[in-house]
Formats: sequence, C-alpha cells, structure tokens
Amino acid sequence: MKNRTITELIILFLIVSLLISGTAYYLGVGPFTRRRTKLVVSTTTSLYDTGLLDALENRFEAEYPIDVYFISAGTGIAITYAQRGDADMILVHDPPKERAFLEGGFGVCRKIIAYNFFVIVGPKKDPAGIHGLSSSEALTKIVEAGRAGKACWVSRGDDSGTNAKEKRLWRAAGFDWKSLRNKRWYIETGTGMGKTLQIANEKEAYTLSDMGTYLKYYAGRLINLVILVSQGKDLLNVYSAIAVNKTYNSEANFDAAITFIKFLVSEEGQQIIEQFGRDKYPQKLFYPAVEVLNGNTNQTVKEWIREYAYFDGGECPEKYQDGHKEMYG
Repeated sequence: MKNRTITELIILFLIVSLLISGTAYYLGVGPFTRRRTKLVVSTTTSLYDTGLLDALENRFEAEYPIDVYFISAGTGIAITYAQRGDADMILVHDPPKERAFLEGGFGVCRKIIAYNFFVIVGPKKDPAGIHGLSSSEALTKIVEAGRAGKACWVSRGDDSGTNAKEKRLWRAAGFDWKSLRNKRWYIETGTGMGKTLQIANEKEAYTLSDMGTYLKYYAGRLINLVILVSQGKDLLNVYSAIAVNKTYNSEANFDAAITFIKFLVSEEGQQIIEQFGRDKYPQKLFYPAVEVLNGNTNQTVKEWIREYAYFDGGECPEKYQDGHKEMYG
C-alpha cells in the first residue's frame, strides 16, 4: 500500500511538472523559452546564392525566437510573391520597383542595408576591347562587335534587379534594349545570375553581374570570365529591406519582419555583412550601408546612394514608416 502511494505521488508529480512546463512554453517563459514564430522573406538571388543570408539567418535565429525562410527569385518576382501574400518582407535591389511597392500600399519601413557594384564581365581575350572603359562606352563597343559577328551579350531577361539595371545602362548608352533583344548576338536566359554567368562563360560572351555572385562563381572555378568594367556611379547596386504592410496583408508576420530589419541594420548585422566572404574572396562581396549613410567615411558613395536609392530625400518617406520613427533617427 505504501509503495502504491509513493508511485501515485511520483505520477502526480510528473503530470504537474508537464503541465507547468507546457504552460511556461505557451506563455513564453521558463526553461523552454519563448514560442518560435515563422518569418518568410522574398529575396533576390544575388543575396541568397552568395550565402550571405545563411550567415545572417544563423546569427539571428540564435538570438530571436523567429525561424527565417527565404524564397529566392529575381527582384520583380520576389516583389510579386510579397504582393500576393506569400512573404512577410522583401530583400531586393531595384529602387524604382521598391518605390512602387511602397506607393502601392504593399510595403512599409524600407531600410537600405548594403551595397556593392555591378560589373561587366567577359572573356579574357575581350574581342570588343572594353577593358577599362565606362559602361556606356563598353556597351557601345559590344554592340559594334556584336553586329560584326565578333561578340555576344548574355542578358538575364528575367525582370530581376540586375536585368532592370541592364536596361537602364542600355538606355544611358543610347540604345533600345527591346530592339537589341531581337539580334542574334543578344541572348536572353530567363534565369538567375549564376546560370546566366555560366551560359556567358560557355559562349565566351559578355554579361552584367552583381559583384557578389560573380566572385562566388569565379572563386569556385565555375567560370573564367574576367571583370572588364567595374565601379563607377552608374554601376552602383543598393540592397534594401521592406516589411509587408500589415494593412494590406493582415496575415503577414509584421513584428517578425521589423525585428529582422532592425537586426540587419544593427551593428551586429552590419558587421556580418562587412566580414562575409573575407576569408574566401579577394575583395568584399557586399559593403554595409548604415555607416556610410550615417557617417563621413565615404562621402562620394554616400551621395551616389542618396541620388540613386533615396525617395524624397530619405530611404523611406515618413508616410511609409508606419510609426517606426526610431528606425530613421
């Protein structure tokens, strides 16, 4: 009888312990810590394919009860995913499309997180002779070489941020890309940056690439194309984070999106961007943007970013800040 009583007490103790633990888990306290929530980020391939987002995700998830999931696509498609309710925030690199996203009521709380430069790459023999030229001069030479049957151009043709930049560069050089795309020497892949680089490599052609993806593929010996045109104001590439507007999509995990955006622009997040790939690549894949925009370390790039990626004098006009003025002090 005595043994039965002890057994019953033990069982009762275990039941009570489980109930307490379960309650603590539900309330977000106790040894089981807080409940984890899910954040879906629709993002450009250049951030995802390089591995930068993995590094940011690992640190973020270790500190916050949020599990991050990425949907990788060209910027145009990444934005579409968010508009149709498949993502809680976006990470993209096409300021005109980002502004339209805000103005359409789809997004709020835009923050610029990083930048680098696009590059025009091509075969070492450089049949068009573009090495060291400006982007407009280089594209003009490529057109001339293409018409003469001496060179090819490979375009992503996928409405990505890189593709949008390419179109602007063609216009700046005085060409209509819609007419060029009908030429035999102008090839559209309809794929991401990595695959486009590989196709250009196979055809010994020229293409426009973001620096991060190019360095990863070149260092991994997946391509042997070389950088022929780089840096410069017209090749600036700026990455921004935008939360989906909870008024537009009430099911979006807005709080998690804001938490992640604040992490990306925090000292810790910016340091991860600064250090990423330094042990593998000959130069930086990405540059953190916050210090440049808030300080006096690089006035030239600061003005370039403001001119290229600011809306009405700021990275996010006040009417789209959704009451989060602390993010724009």
